[in-house]
Amino acid sequence: MLKEFRDFINKGNVLDLAVAVILGAAFGKIVGSMVEDILMPVIGSIFSVNIADWKYVMKEAVLGADGSVTTAAVEFRIGKFIQTVIDFILVAFPVFLIIKAVNKMKKAAPPEPAGPSTTDALLTEIRDLLKK
Repeated sequence: MLKEFRDFINKGNVLDLAVAVILGAAFGKIVGSMVEDILMPVIGSIFSVNIADWKYVMKEAVLGADGSVTTAAVEFRIGKFIQTVIDFILVAFPVFLIIKAVNKMKKAAPPEPAGPSTTDALLTEIRDLLKK
């Protein structure tokens, strides 16, 4: 069983997957930062609002006598959801383009070798007849 596991690791698929996961995580952080630090402020300035702060409060927070929060507010963070959807689209679209390009390259398989020319076919036929 240990030998099978070692053979599985040595095939390269696991290493390729590990590299893809690491690069994907780094790419996700870059896109997340781009959305949060660049796109959302621009979109917010266009609409004069910070979209990440959009929320619907279902139940207000309960404050104690000393001003500290005793019960947290219950709220839908709609703006954070919109920001996450934008993150997803900006990550998913380049991945889609890469997969589309790879699939296109796979379809462009080399053409099958052409059969013998008519002259070669006739010569082969004549040779076969002469052998009889």
